[in-house]
Amino acid sequence: MDTVTVFDLTSLAAGDLNDPQRCREIWDTCHLVASLQGLANRNSPRLYVRYLPADDYWWSRFFPAAAAAAPAPTLSGWLAGRQVEQTAALEDLLRRFRGVYRGVVVYDERVPATSNLASTIAGVEDLLCLRYDPTPGSLYDRLVNGDLALPVVQRLFAEDGGPLFTGRGQIPGLDLPSSGSAKADAYLWAKARYLDSGRASSSTMSYSLDAWWLRQPAAVGPVNHTLTNHDVFIARRAFFFDLGVWDDEVPVDDPGQAPGTDARVLAELLRSAWQRNRGESFLHVGGFIPWAIKYTNHGVAGGTHDPVPTEWRYAEILSCHNAYMDADALGYSAMANASFFQHLPLAETYPQPERSTPAALRERGYLEANDAVAPRRYIAFYVGDYDAAAWLYHAIPTLWDNPDRGRIPLSWAFNPTLQERMAPGLVYCRETASPNDSFIAGDSGAGYINPGHLDEPRRFSGLPSGVDAWRRHCEAYYRRWDLTVTGFVIDGYAPTMSPAGFDAYARFSPGGLVGQKVPPQSLYGQMPVLRMASDLGDSEDGAAGVIASRLRGRTPQFLVFRSILKSPTWHLRVVEKVRARCPDEPLEVVDAITLLALVRQHEQTKVALPLPAEWPAGEVSLTAGGDERGLYPVAVDDGPFELVTVAGVTALQMPRRPRGHYLYADVDERFLFNRRAAVEITVEFLDQGSGSLLLEVDADDPAAPHAGAYKACAAVPLTDTGAWRQHTWTIPDARFGGNQNNGADFRLALPADAAVAVRRITVRRPER
Repeated sequence: MDTVTVFDLTSLAAGDLNDPQRCREIWDTCHLVASLQGLANRNSPRLYVRYLPADDYWWSRFFPAAAAAAPAPTLSGWLAGRQVEQTAALEDLLRRFRGVYRGVVVYDERVPATSNLASTIAGVEDLLCLRYDPTPGSLYDRLVNGDLALPVVQRLFAEDGGPLFTGRGQIPGLDLPSSGSAKADAYLWAKARYLDSGRASSSTMSYSLDAWWLRQPAAVGPVNHTLTNHDVFIARRAFFFDLGVWDDEVPVDDPGQAPGTDARVLAELLRSAWQRNRGESFLHVGGFIPWAIKYTNHGVAGGTHDPVPTEWRYAEILSCHNAYMDADALGYSAMANASFFQHLPLAETYPQPERSTPAALRERGYLEANDAVAPRRYIAFYVGDYDAAAWLYHAIPTLWDNPDRGRIPLSWAFNPTLQERMAPGLVYCRETASPNDSFIAGDSGAGYINPGHLDEPRRFSGLPSGVDAWRRHCEAYYRRWDLTVTGFVIDGYAPTMSPAGFDAYARFSPGGLVGQKVPPQSLYGQMPVLRMASDLGDSEDGAAGVIASRLRGRTPQFLVFRSILKSPTWHLRVVEKVRARCPDEPLEVVDAITLLALVRQHEQTKVALPLPAEWPAGEVSLTAGGDERGLYPVAVDDGPFELVTVAGVTALQMPRRPRGHYLYADVDERFLFNRRAAVEITVEFLDQGSGSLLLEVDADDPAAPHAGAYKACAAVPLTDTGAWRQHTWTIPDARFGGNQNNGADFRLALPADAAVAVRRITVRRPER
């Protein structure tokens, strides 16, 4: 039985990032050890690395101290009987595992992309990654010129010492003209040699920050260079890349390239994998856009696009090529030891308790004698976002192992594909779950994609439909982890899912689907479909306000709210605050599986209830103070409001903010939902201050921002008269599909530093 070796890198997790020599020591050592670990753990778990605080937590799950509380039995029994040895010196570690590598691949810091080429080559050629640096005392000098005398098997620079990739002439060794970019040429060279040829994997890739980190180390620090993530991808012979996604700008790390070169090369890499897979399977892409250092307008990143739109563009490109994201995003982007974890034996299935049958619902008191759903307000928490192995790695020690877990129902959105790198996390949570913990799939299913990009025409690829491949892919993961509910379909900029897509989900996610661009509440065949009610921000009070603002209208009412990296204690306090705000509401907190089962039951029985199919009047209105007749204010992070008395009148007031902010409103779906219609929107407001008010509506206008969700109407200047004014906008193409933030249908955009008060809003259909 193999001995498990533990190597300590924790001294490198901190240091003076203004010291270039220290930064190179951190980078070089972490990269070399990650490549060694990937090779050492390719066939069995032999090498464990300590670098991050979570590394010790997970080690204690496998090797618990005698006095410690017993962890999950599978984890503590997996490595029982293994001998453990500590190795302190890097050279000793390299000697111990000398049989797993043939030498080193040396890369060129002048072309940062070559560090990713080195990781690709390391996995394919059984080599260790080493940055070229002949400076006395450097890691290269120690290992190549020192006692170990590691052989240099491959050099990623020219024989004369100059860069191998220059962005001029021909791409070295290929009958291809240069792309005009040294960075792009490097990836095209590696694509031809390793991806197209079949030597690198076509099932796994890694989006990993390259050696550009050495030029801006403080942007993400000594942990989030993510080199410790490389191990499992090297073990699996993955192809590594670091490329921008926008076709209208050049990236900060390659300013001489033609706009869009990065995005074109990324598409070529993904198409190569698709061709090798014949479009029949999905590609796992670990990692994430390094938005704090490249490709966005954040800090030193040097781009023009915001981070979230950049993420969404990347998701679109992947989805169009049958690829899904395992999204190691900042700040939990780093993890270690995934090559070690990949060997944990998994059971064939991990069943959950039955929650969704009529008998189970009846036993819990949610159905009345006639099997109609009891008239209450049912809410469920989608506890996310666990679409990244690195996030699960860090979150479980603090968020799962929380003393308040189990006090209220929570639906943990652990993406089942995380078994590929973080199987211990999924198993540990299943084996330690309370009756109030349930598990659902997050971010579109078995991997983060945009399902609307599975159908032809696929904008960023032109490839045939991927719907059937996605269904097969999801079915296997859902079966193992007993998942029946997809808790959140993330669409971003993608089109709405097609009927073929809904058919696929109805097969592998029969318990229900919650999404953004779906009907508010319906059945698709027998699959319940519900629109996500709202995202919840960081503030407990703010989250309680968002939930309270949605508790309205008839009962039963069904709402799912999404939180990100929030603890059970946080959720419990939010519920307590909601109950304090709404003491008379019949509020029932349930898990998402139960809630969607209730939606199905209600949709099947509601035909006997007196619910009008259409709003009975030709207008809806909102008057501050609680008179809401089919029109409701929506609390959003960028649209907070409060009820105040202004000039003797009750009004909704948006507090002053240094940036522009909004007042969001939601129209009753029975008045208008997801179809083109002419409407008039009248707003009565207090004319104070300067600037102007702008109305943005969810419209049937694909040329407007976000596929029409934020169509701008004429601005109304503020003239500071101190009088109440009203203005009417006529919108010929309103859609009101709930496509704005938190399901809103329109919003009033307010100028910076303005405290605008609104006392009434009315929406009319002129033809009625």
